[in-house]
Amino acid sequence: MNTVFIGDCREVLKTLPDESVQCCVTSPPYWGLRDYGVKGQIGLEKTPAEFIEKLVGVFREVKRVLRKDGTCWINMGDCYMSNPNRKMVPGLKNKDLVGQPWMLAFALRADGWYLRRDIIWHKPNAMPESVKDRPALAHEYLFLLSKSGRYYYDSEAIKEPVTGNAHSRGSGVNPKCAGWADGPGAHSTLQHAKPGGSYKGSIPGRKNGPGQDRRSTRPRQNSSFSAAVSQLVERRNKRTVWTIPTTPYPDAHFATYPSALVTPCILASTKLGDTVLDPFGGSGTTGKVALELGRKAILIELNPNYGHLIEKRTSITPGFGI
Repeated sequence: MNTVFIGDCREVLKTLPDESVQCCVTSPPYWGLRDYGVKGQIGLEKTPAEFIEKLVGVFREVKRVLRKDGTCWINMGDCYMSNPNRKMVPGLKNKDLVGQPWMLAFALRADGWYLRRDIIWHKPNAMPESVKDRPALAHEYLFLLSKSGRYYYDSEAIKEPVTGNAHSRGSGVNPKCAGWADGPGAHSTLQHAKPGGSYKGSIPGRKNGPGQDRRSTRPRQNSSFSAAVSQLVERRNKRTVWTIPTTPYPDAHFATYPSALVTPCILASTKLGDTVLDPFGGSGTTGKVALELGRKAILIELNPNYGHLIEKRTSITPGFGI
């Protein structure tokens, strides 16, 4: 059933059954970004390493409650070592980019997760910056991780329109390779010897003589590849740069990720009736989108003051967890 827990996700997650949810979509607190005013909050650790260690512990429990074919989508932004009130950290200099998104991704991979894809969330309406010594920030990362090597993923559900600049490849198996033959010209290096014959040419560092064949350097070709590229299509597989504007939520004083960022994650990773988890519930965006798409939602939020925001957006009355 749909549930909202008010409590520390590290404790609440322990009460959830093994393999009870299909997908997790979340945006954890970023290191050193803001103080939510709640004891035990994640994000105010002395070092990025301590911060990452705590998050790895959270997602270890998330992995336990995920089904074997489940996935986890994590939105993570970055920060600089430039806060005058922040103590310097060994290995980081003033003005260094911390790199916390990739620190987290690699740490989760080392902890057993399959790191399947990094996605750039491009913000066309990003906040302007007055910096003069680097480009202004206009993106955050979204990572796709899985519990197993094989998992549920509905690519058809999130295909996107083609750009309109594509052209047909023609008929036959990989027709673009037709005509590549021996002789002078740009493709002369793609010569091929017949079985048992000899290759009349040279390969650096290798002798070629009678009975020695040069391995084909043509691209692999088969009927399924041909079917995929031979004709024009109207929709293509989702790419790794998602241009999605930020959308203000007037009831919250903190940044919320937009519903449009959550929607493809849920569509690709779940079916109707599946359960979606967000251990850092915030204002309830993940739960709101999950319910709108006919899924169930489990949200965990540490700050009790955000409970009314979640209830307003999801109509789920929060209950206090451990």
